[in-house]
Amino acid sequence: MNLTGKYAVGILLTFVILAAAMLYSFPAVTTITGIRGITETNFFLSRIILWIVLIIVFLYNVFIEKSAFFLRKEKKYSATFYIKAVVSLYFICLIGGAILNAVVMFVTQEKISEKLLNLVPILRNNYFLVIFTCLTAAIVEEFLMRGYIQPRIEKIYNNPTVAIVISAVLFGILHSTYGTISQVLGPFFIGVVFAVFYKRYSNIKILIICHFMIDFIAMMVMNCIDIKHLSVF
Repeated sequence: MNLTGKYAVGILLTFVILAAAMLYSFPAVTTITGIRGITETNFFLSRIILWIVLIIVFLYNVFIEKSAFFLRKEKKYSATFYIKAVVSLYFICLIGGAILNAVVMFVTQEKISEKLLNLVPILRNNYFLVIFTCLTAAIVEEFLMRGYIQPRIEKIYNNPTVAIVISAVLFGILHSTYGTISQVLGPFFIGVVFAVFYKRYSNIKILIICHFMIDFIAMMVMNCIDIKHLSVF
């Protein structure tokens, strides 16, 4: 198999096992621990599974592809650029996501994700779990979706636009496990913004920081407001 074929298999492998982890991590953890329902322990272990997915992809890269994990060389920027980039990306994603969410709620009268509601009680005031959850999402998803998948799609099709769109679509589909249209369109929009940034600036660390901020601030908001008001956000 040539390198392009290995890239294609790697992309498929990454998406399939990441989707499986998001869909079946709770049933798997329940089977292992015998603890039913969404608990702090089960949720923590389900995040560990995502790190295992990252390790599997890394091993595939090392032993099968035998090439650099990041095909795009990481560029260095000043601290000022980091701050401006993170703040700009955050507000672009916040405003764009809010508009999409408002449109979806207006058109479909969609309720807030039941899975998200179930997570609120176990994350409330549990700052270790909140930070661990945000770090896991930021590092694992950015490494795999932007750092690994996007450049390989670009190599296969020799088209950066195709890579941006496909990686964003996959990112949105992965979040369909929350069971709402908003939780697909929002991540898709963020996926496009992040993919365009990564193509232009080749810096995964900025995306990790911004991803962490988006999730962390959202969870802090959930900690501070009543569950019945969550649909506003």
